[in-house]
Amino acid sequence: MSFAPRRKTMIAFAALAIAAWLGVGIYHIATAPESVQDSIWGIPKQIGTPDIGGPFRLVDQTGALRSDSVYRGQYMLIYFGYTNCPDVCAIALIDMSEALELLGEAGNLIRPIFITIDPARDTVEVMKEYAANFHPRLVALTGEEAAIDEVAKAYGVFSERTATDQEKVESYLVQHTSRIYLMGVDGRLLTQFPYDTPPEEMAESIRPFL
Repeated sequence: MSFAPRRKTMIAFAALAIAAWLGVGIYHIATAPESVQDSIWGIPKQIGTPDIGGPFRLVDQTGALRSDSVYRGQYMLIYFGYTNCPDVCAIALIDMSEALELLGEAGNLIRPIFITIDPARDTVEVMKEYAANFHPRLVALTGEEAAIDEVAKAYGVFSERTATDQEKVESYLVQHTSRIYLMGVDGRLLTQFPYDTPPEEMAESIRPFL
């Protein structure tokens, strides 16, 4: 199954959406501390930093409770985002899906995981519908805001809401870290990928770990 045509279409739409998103948030990025700016742009300070990652207890798109311990013995490929994201998150998930397909049977050793940073809108039902657009083994996780905040902090994920319509509370974008994390069978970080890493490059970087 190829996700490439869908990716090309989303990139075309993303160009305008990202420009608008940056226009709203550029002041916050420019004035943020260097470590926060790196998080927003998805630029890792160090690859393989051992203190990234941690336990979680969240709910998947079927309503089942999932903890990190469920995936011990498996590799995890994790991305934090939200379903109302203007294409950036979808492109990242398509890239993950493509990379797993390129790995062939070895890709079955990896569990792709999408964790929302917008649990107020990303309910179980919303996550189920969204996840269906990507890899068939994708686990989409949501939960209470405190639980999401805790796991995001453990992974060094920065997020901040940016209102797009002051009259509608539910109308907002979320500036956030856009990295993909490869976690080992012991739950520790192996490496991470900045946003828009080509699937071919991602697959080749992952292969030696398997």
